[in-house]
Amino acid sequence: MQPSPPPVPSLLARLRGHLQRPQPAPAAAPGPVPGPVPAPEVEFAAYAEDCRIFGFLRLDAERLSDLLNTHERVHLVDVLAVALDDSRAVPSDELWVTRDELLAVRASGPRGNAGRRGRTRLYPITAQLGPYEVHGYLHGPPGGDPLRQLRRRLPMVPLTEAWIAYRAAGQDHRARVGTLIVNRELLDWVRPARDDEVRLPSLPVEPSVDPRAKDLTGYIRSARPADAHTPG
Repeated sequence: MQPSPPPVPSLLARLRGHLQRPQPAPAAAPGPVPGPVPAPEVEFAAYAEDCRIFGFLRLDAERLSDLLNTHERVHLVDVLAVALDDSRAVPSDELWVTRDELLAVRASGPRGNAGRRGRTRLYPITAQLGPYEVHGYLHGPPGGDPLRQLRRRLPMVPLTEAWIAYRAAGQDHRARVGTLIVNRELLDWVRPARDDEVRLPSLPVEPSVDPRAKDLTGYIRSARPADAHTPG
């Protein structure tokens, strides 16, 4: 009988293990070397199975969704992972994250070439990805089946006017996130929704987090009953 393979560590466990290993001393910085101008650095905020991840990455594509669909993994710097179970923050100077570890990513950076955008219709949908419930608008050709269109797309699919709900540190959280790129390969379920399920402008806005900031109080916004009537 073949032994069972060892379980794959979660992203948060992998990051904690990385911090526990002794780190080599930094090498001397080399002198300036002429070369191409590096890609711009953009903020990165994502949702994994057991944590939220914040950091920065080099955007060497027109849009963040293009980058995530082209590369199986991305390199992040100045990383902070915030655990869902206890809200503990785990920092790291850098981290490689694979696409199959990312349930959803907040869109940031440029929106791409406007001349390449075709005529689309907005389809409200609701989806579940691990511990996160997501509501937003899928853009697709008019007159089609939005769920069939979703299955034919590349893995990372943007939803606009999105909001997200999840539980962290024993509290329920809900927030507007603007454009959210969801990993359709990791969907637990998805269904057509109504406009009133998606359009909830009174929810607080998920903060844009700088992992280099010292004050961590803005990372978590708790969803109290009053939030449904208080602009974020």
